[in-house]
Amino acid sequence: MRKKRFVPSLFAVLLIVLGACGNTNTDKDHATNGNNEDTHEMDHSNMEVPEGLKEAKNPTYKVGTKAIMNANHMKGMNGAEATITGAYDTVVYAVSYTPTTGGKRVENHKWVVQEDIKDAGDKPFKPGAKVTLEADHMKGMKGATATIDSAEKTTVYMVDYKPTTGGKEVKNHMWLTESELSPAD
Repeated sequence: MRKKRFVPSLFAVLLIVLGACGNTNTDKDHATNGNNEDTHEMDHSNMEVPEGLKEAKNPTYKVGTKAIMNANHMKGMNGAEATITGAYDTVVYAVSYTPTTGGKRVENHKWVVQEDIKDAGDKPFKPGAKVTLEADHMKGMKGATATIDSAEKTTVYMVDYKPTTGGKEVKNHMWLTESELSPAD
């Protein structure tokens, strides 16, 4: 009788162990597929809304509401619940730049808004344009010469969230686009 119980129990333990070993798709893997950024590189301590940025009149996600993030800008972001702390209508850009502090070139950084670009004016930039960044939410970003990779007129959101990987709550993360958010249940 003991032998009959032992075999199914052993089989169940093996399934659990092998199943846990098979999942190699981690948040770290996701984070390196995008911008190679993590929460240690971003400075959320002095996140201020750029001068001239206009609040969205009718955002899909209103300030104070909850949403689920579907983005890999940083480790622990994808799938985390966020509280919307700001919604703004602008042109948002993915940019590539070499930090003014030296180091590896940052490719396809998401996101920089029109108001984060020196002498931007009201006219959107086209992909390939060279600009000077005024944003300082990444070390070495302010004053860097960047290339516009993509541009989109949309609503951008500032959020607070607790990373799915643990750690401290992130306050006023800039920026997420509407397509990177979904309703919280």
